[in-house]
Amino acid sequence: MQDELLFNRPLVEKYDRPGPRYTSYPTAPQFHTAFAEDDYRQAAERSNRAANPKPLSAYVHIPFCKSLCYYCACNKIITHNTERAAEYLQWLKQEIRVQGALFDATRRMTQLHLGGGTPTYLSNAQLGELMAALDEAFHFAEPNEREFSLEVDPRTVTPAQVHELHALGFNRLSFGVQDFDHAVQQAVNRVQSEEQVIELVKAAREAGFESVSVDLIYGLPLQTVESFDTTLAKIIALRPDRIAAYSYAHLPKLFKAQQLIRPEDMPPPERKLELLELTIRRLTAAGYVYIGMDHFALPEDELSLARENGTLQRNFQGYSTHADCDMIGLGITSIGKVGDTYSQNVKETAQYQHRLDEGRLPVFRGYRLSDDDRLRRDVINALMCHGRVDFAAIEAQHGIEFRSYFATALKALEEMADDGLIVLRDGEVEVLPAGRLMMRNLAMAFDAYLTPQENRYSRTV
Repeated sequence: MQDELLFNRPLVEKYDRPGPRYTSYPTAPQFHTAFAEDDYRQAAERSNRAANPKPLSAYVHIPFCKSLCYYCACNKIITHNTERAAEYLQWLKQEIRVQGALFDATRRMTQLHLGGGTPTYLSNAQLGELMAALDEAFHFAEPNEREFSLEVDPRTVTPAQVHELHALGFNRLSFGVQDFDHAVQQAVNRVQSEEQVIELVKAAREAGFESVSVDLIYGLPLQTVESFDTTLAKIIALRPDRIAAYSYAHLPKLFKAQQLIRPEDMPPPERKLELLELTIRRLTAAGYVYIGMDHFALPEDELSLARENGTLQRNFQGYSTHADCDMIGLGITSIGKVGDTYSQNVKETAQYQHRLDEGRLPVFRGYRLSDDDRLRRDVINALMCHGRVDFAAIEAQHGIEFRSYFATALKALEEMADDGLIVLRDGEVEVLPAGRLMMRNLAMAFDAYLTPQENRYSRTV
């Protein structure tokens, strides 16, 4: 039974400040170039020698798009030249072969996610090549043991192609909708019809996909409460298994594409909070469970069940039901997590090709976690996935005295306790319904690396 998610406008306004999303801890700004290819290879070797080597996961970055969505802050390449994608695929397969040689053949790949850019920029035949290369290098787990997902731009596929994607081995799809309102779509240069999405969701159901997700964005130019309410009603009628409702971070100084959005079209700050409140109210009233951060799921979905039984996980793609894996990043800009390290690939295709041509891995920076990092990561994950930190469990795992070690963090949480966001007890921190929207703020209290210069981050609510 889910707790009622409380939207308290004054508290939301108070705690809405820049902060990390904590898809990792430490977060990406702590990665450094002193961590290089040798460090990554050593991390892979250590992971193979572990008493119980973890299963494998992979994130594959396909950077290409045919048109520019003005809101997008992803690493992408806008081109109509499909030969560039064909060439990139050949280098990607080379990286897959090099990476595959680092991991024991007995370790199975249980999780795979293709993101971008637009993964469906590749043809289904090319995606088939990619899947065959991955299976040969990393050995896919049995179909009932794996979670293979793909981000889909509805403008790039047909219902027949959706069936083909399932035949290739994908069992989860995520459709980028953002907003159905035509004026909003024009303002961000992403025009797609409601009918396209309806047909594709229907095709995914017919093909047998285990989970269908829809991505929305609130805070886009020209959005109103009334227009977004109409979009939400249409999405609820489609009944996707999961809905991600992301807050749009308008940072035109950091992301050049966002400069193409007219400033006069941007909603005022109070509108964004109204849109968030509307989204929470409509989705929870429709029976969706608030998982955390931006994510909602139907009660019978694996994410909801994992939240209930305490097995919810968090990785670079957000919330997950799979046990902790060693995640391999493939393609330009991809981030991986192997053993006690994080790593990131080079960001330019020329650098990527050059390194692979020399037989090297394209890793250009990363980070090896200290004992303190691992401790704080466990605390932050407990907060964000389970809404509770058990002091005794952390003490037993890390050999510390919690209240002494985290005296500063617990002091910082007192104001949040006074505001009714959490309960501080002798042996635990428990997140209350009103605090679940402020998970990032709670996690920030345990972050040893935050500085006053936080403008690199999106806002927490």
